[in-house]
Amino acid sequence: MSKIFNTAAVCIPEKHYMVDLTERINKIKSLIEEGNYFTINRARQYGKTTILRALSRYLQKDYYVILLDFQTFGNAEFKSENTFSISFAGSFFRLLKRVSPVMTNKLAKSLSELQKNIDNRNEFFALKSLFEILSDICESVDKPIVLMIDEVDNAADNQVFLDFLAQLRAYYIDRDIQATFQSVILAGVHDIKNMKRKIRPEDEHKLNSPWNIATEFNVEMSFSKNEIIGMLLEYEADYHTGMNIEEIASLLYDYTSGYPVLVSRLCKLIDEKVSKLTDFESKNTAWTRNGFYEAVKMILSEKNTLFESLIEKLTRYSELNSMLRSMLFTGKSIVYNPDEVSIDMATMFGFIKNEHGRAEIANRIFETRLYNYYLSTAEMQSQDIYKASLQDRNQFLVNGHLNMRLILEKFAVHFNDLYGDSGEKFVEEEGRKYFLLYLRPIINGTGNYYIESRTRELRRTDVIVDYHGEQFVIEMKIWHGMEYHNRGEKQLIGYLNDYHVNKGYLISFNFNQNKQTGIHEIIIGDKTLIEVVV
Repeated sequence: MSKIFNTAAVCIPEKHYMVDLTERINKIKSLIEEGNYFTINRARQYGKTTILRALSRYLQKDYYVILLDFQTFGNAEFKSENTFSISFAGSFFRLLKRVSPVMTNKLAKSLSELQKNIDNRNEFFALKSLFEILSDICESVDKPIVLMIDEVDNAADNQVFLDFLAQLRAYYIDRDIQATFQSVILAGVHDIKNMKRKIRPEDEHKLNSPWNIATEFNVEMSFSKNEIIGMLLEYEADYHTGMNIEEIASLLYDYTSGYPVLVSRLCKLIDEKVSKLTDFESKNTAWTRNGFYEAVKMILSEKNTLFESLIEKLTRYSELNSMLRSMLFTGKSIVYNPDEVSIDMATMFGFIKNEHGRAEIANRIFETRLYNYYLSTAEMQSQDIYKASLQDRNQFLVNGHLNMRLILEKFAVHFNDLYGDSGEKFVEEEGRKYFLLYLRPIINGTGNYYIESRTRELRRTDVIVDYHGEQFVIEMKIWHGMEYHNRGEKQLIGYLNDYHVNKGYLISFNFNQNKQTGIHEIIIGDKTLIEVVV
């Protein structure tokens, strides 16, 4: 049976195309060898479970690995210390027996005592008793035990789990005088060091984290371009599509920033969906730049658990929603401050990343999906500029090609009519939003767009539009004098070179009383700039 690209649950090397995890595994093993306790906190579908499974297999020679999943623990298991201790002991006992430790008399005695408490449902068996037996087991085995717990989020907001962490912490601190686990790894979306905030915050003693012993986890979990190349090489060895692996890997990385499930999903769409479309009809023609853009269009229009989770966070956390909306539409640079609640939350959920000290949307897929979400609200679609776009949109296609010059020209007319009397502050905060609101109905369902992040700090926004394989670079800026304007033109020329196109577009929001509105062309070398002034 041939391998596939997998986006559902854990990836298995024998069944799925995967990046090489060896470097990550070796780095994590070093943390384990040092006896560290740590957490792997990443956003949803970031490969946490896959890395734990791979790590478990890799460590088998030197350690007994106990990998638990708190998804299998229901609410009843966390009802009290007693019920949790019995449930935890049962799972631990079963998994330890599976790895077949060398059975000494002391170990057999400890296991027998553990099993007796499980079988009898001992109502006095609580965390203290559980950890005393676990310590005896750790002292009796012939190889150190590594404890891994996946999906610790399922225990969030639970006092019993915090008490469990406190016991782990106590045994870690006293590991020189009593036996304990070689290492403990907890994986989930939420950083469990923050869980203390959710449990009876009025109690002063809860301000001390039960997990402040955790070593910092700095292992990169996103895919690099070279790792994506390695995965595509394996696929190409099976299918011989003739793809330009360097180009496809670059596109995958540019659009996803290496977010694991997004990389795999785009590959899966190209392999299984795009290759069956009438315009492609084979894997050979699907694994091209045009096939990639088709996959991007598909992923942006589909419903999946990752996007549903992201949108759910926006509706639940108003401060997160406000910050992201401001980042997208005003173009304002936001300093990355992990102590700021909305920044910390957006990072934890995978919305943003720290890019040279500034907060940026994590990847182009998320950014475009967020733009689409905000631009699709009833509030947005009630705007007059959106209604004008719906009326105009059929006139912008000529033989399947997008007439971007005409789009800018029409936008300028509508913008001046609707908002020409507004002040500079209005345009700086709203101009970008209204252009995207005008653009989206025109390209919706056929084209894609994203914001070029490199220009945010320059008080400009470059919108990159992909439409039927053609790319359009559109710069939006506020007029701040001729010197600034000329510098912006030169920078835009550089971006045109990056995107291998000879024509670029500018929208200048100008508030000089003697400005000349309208559209005109500027020739600089072999490049043509079409500028509209509003």
